[in-house]
Amino acid sequence: MGKIFFGNDYNRTGHPAVIEAIARTQGDAFGGYGIDTISEKASAKILEACGAPEGAVYFMVGGTPANVTVIDALLRPWEGVISPASGHINVHETGAPEHTGHKVLPAASGDGKITAAQIEAIVDEYENSGTLEHMVTPRMVYISQPTEYGTRYDLAELEAIAAICRTRGLYLFIDGARLGYALGSEGNDVFLPDLARLADAFSIGGTKCGALFGEAVVFPDKTLAPHFRSSIKQNLGMLAKGWLISAQFDALFTDDLYLRITAKASQQALRIARAAEAAGIARYIDSPTNQQFLVLTRKQHERLAERFVVQFIEAGPGGTDVVRVCTSWSTEDADVAALIDALRVL
Repeated sequence: MGKIFFGNDYNRTGHPAVIEAIARTQGDAFGGYGIDTISEKASAKILEACGAPEGAVYFMVGGTPANVTVIDALLRPWEGVISPASGHINVHETGAPEHTGHKVLPAASGDGKITAAQIEAIVDEYENSGTLEHMVTPRMVYISQPTEYGTRYDLAELEAIAAICRTRGLYLFIDGARLGYALGSEGNDVFLPDLARLADAFSIGGTKCGALFGEAVVFPDKTLAPHFRSSIKQNLGMLAKGWLISAQFDALFTDDLYLRITAKASQQALRIARAAEAAGIARYIDSPTNQQFLVLTRKQHERLAERFVVQFIEAGPGGTDVVRVCTSWSTEDADVAALIDALRVL
């Protein structure tokens, strides 16, 4: 019998409803590059859910192309993007933003988040430097919801960040590759209309949230990036058969499927976290979403890895291992129960 998989949240092909939505397109003909009836329908559903009737939605092939294209479309060549040091664009995208000419300006972060005060300090340092023409201009703030550590911004934190961005002339871009797991997490107070109100652009992740592949980029104000389709093409993020992405989002945004399947995963993750704590296993960070980080001894890690796929993240204190346990839209309750039983006897 194979190992039970908790290694990431993109380990299954796609939700059955998503597969069926793609299959239903067989035999029909569609316009190319996202100009088709399914993309129009899916965009309307997303904008309605976001409360953004004047917005625009663009379906893209993956998370890194989405991030790079938003950054490249909004920034001039001498402008950079402020990011948590642990942000995906800073550590897990192979320098892709820099490859398009935009430096990432990292801000220290122990929990994956940054604050409005940190953003203001970075802008102040630049403006007071006396050498503006020799420095990268901070022009955008990049954050993710949830973060790389599974933590989540609350509404007050996001409102403070958005206020600083508007006061200091910065774009706010929110990476939502795992957005569903934050929206449906316990105690969450940030929802799609809040993102549409506060962010200049944000993405709604599909790849990690039930789709085969693809992300939806939302501009609440469609006039902000009037040539965004050209940016998508130039940054290699445009799929000729665009309906294959939008059909998936059409399914995910029908009958609250997106929220239902991701909320379940975050609930499962919290059950695992609480069982670990009850067994005397420390959590590396307090995460309310589908990513849980446990501090295990080497022997515990080795024992757990005999039956379960988990991801080593970094060396912890005192010779321990920090491992990530990741649930997803496809995680079975029986697998959660098996992991909980194993944690109790490690």
